[in-house]
Amino acid sequence: MSIGLSVKEFADALGLGRNGDVTVRQWETGELVPSNEQYERIMNFASVVPFPNVGDKFTFIDLFAGIGGIRIPFGEQGGRCVFSSEWDKHAQQTYRINFGEIPSGNIQEIMTSDIPDFDVLLGGFPCQPFSQAGLHKGFSDTRGTLFFEIERIIKEKKESGNAPKAFLLENVKQLKGHDKGNTFRVIMEHINALGYYAEARVLRAGDFGVPQNRERIYIVGFDRDYFDIPDGYVFEFPVAPKQKTRLGDILENNVDPKYTISEKLYAGHRERRERNKAKGNGFGFSMFNAESEYVNTISARYYKDGSEVLIYQGDDVPPRKLTPRECARLQGFPENFIIPVSDMQAYKQFGNSVAVPVIRAIAGQMLNEMKTFKRR
Repeated sequence: MSIGLSVKEFADALGLGRNGDVTVRQWETGELVPSNEQYERIMNFASVVPFPNVGDKFTFIDLFAGIGGIRIPFGEQGGRCVFSSEWDKHAQQTYRINFGEIPSGNIQEIMTSDIPDFDVLLGGFPCQPFSQAGLHKGFSDTRGTLFFEIERIIKEKKESGNAPKAFLLENVKQLKGHDKGNTFRVIMEHINALGYYAEARVLRAGDFGVPQNRERIYIVGFDRDYFDIPDGYVFEFPVAPKQKTRLGDILENNVDPKYTISEKLYAGHRERRERNKAKGNGFGFSMFNAESEYVNTISARYYKDGSEVLIYQGDDVPPRKLTPRECARLQGFPENFIIPVSDMQAYKQFGNSVAVPVIRAIAGQMLNEMKTFKRR
């Protein structure tokens, strides 16, 4: 069976140590023999697609799909994905192993007529143009126009008589205030012009059971031409349970030493923090332990130095980074989600992804509303 992974990616996916790729090559040449536990992991790796596409209650498409964090809850609700799009080849790899399909590439190069009709559009359109960590380019950046690809698909499906009944969009919370609110206003005006009711809310992942202070804006929309939406209607976003979280609940035991940062990097973090503190900007690294209630938002840059979330290991040892599996848990991904890429790519993928429990709560609320609405 070919799974399309490099030796390094396969070694990381199996959870081998710092020189795991060397170990795999030694297995190949017969110099070493895997242990019984390792052999079992090899034989079971990706033998079954964890999230089969078997829903029959409604259809959806997954745009800017990443690694499928938005898709999972809608599949749990009985949805069947009829089309997915993601341009990053490493994310495509993770998506394929977990869902059994390779997403189509750049959505800007795909004609609406080549997308099957569907009930619900899902899209976590790219964050960089609106993020505090980016350059605040907004719609002047080419990636900022990707919202208009969503608009194009909805508009052309509607013109063909097959309009999606609903959509869910996700973005960074800064979207709402970007360019003094103009960016968000333009998006909502365009949604309204398409004939959709829409409501937006910023929700925090930590309020939905995962120990991460991650805030994102979610935009839910319903087709006013399909549903008879009453005057004054307001979509009620799910009420967050706000149960107290604990970082230790998602941390692994017996973590490989390769995740401990070097003395040199740790010294650099501390020096940088002192310099920044003297300047009054306060930016530096952040340390947490098992008893921490939550951690900072993990981002796609986490692979570089781990500065936003470092785990305390004692006064005499440098801290460590989160493992890829811990990052998956921090985003609420199921334990059977396969991580088939290198650690660096895994950090990027989970940093770019969504908090699955938040999506799960919104999906349930959306689909209940769709059942409640009268049709025109």
